[in-house]
Amino acid sequence: ELMQQAVPVGEGAMAAILALDDDVVRELVVDAAGGDVLSVANLNAPGQVVIAGHRSAVERAVEIARERGGKPRMLPVSAPFHCPLMRPAREALEPALRQTRFRDPGVPVVTNVDARPVSTGPAARDALVRQIDSPVRWVESVEWLTDEAGVTAFVEVGPGSVLLNAVKRIRPEAARIELKGPEELAELG
Repeated sequence: ELMQQAVPVGEGAMAAILALDDDVVRELVVDAAGGDVLSVANLNAPGQVVIAGHRSAVERAVEIARERGGKPRMLPVSAPFHCPLMRPAREALEPALRQTRFRDPGVPVVTNVDARPVSTGPAARDALVRQIDSPVRWVESVEWLTDEAGVTAFVEVGPGSVLLNAVKRIRPEAARIELKGPEELAELG
């Protein structure tokens, strides 16, 4: 609700920019902003970056991406998540999160805001607060897990395999296991 309230419906947008180098997308964001808010919102996989901001800027970026050989597509979302336009949502949610007790996780959690592990409840809370209006650094998170933590297999539990598909593009050698629900996870042991 807070995220939806931060930006009225129709004023913000998101688009996936495919088939362009991440640095080209970062340049494109600067070129298309035109005084509006526009930023990288998700670094999902090599050649798959999501941008977010004011609708007019996102639409300009989509056109520029096409001109530069990219394959952009607008995303059907209700708000421009993980960008500076979410700052009011962050400011509204932060006091409630600060009052909520966060226990230390049983295992370190790699946060997508920093692409590094946290091992205390307060650090996890801080990362959650900052993620609201900051980019999701999925590529770097997967790289840290494989390169620094030695992870060789990824498990996705749920109705789809979006994250595993991204892992395949980031680290094709990693094993990927898709589970439809918690019961399949329990069977894994």
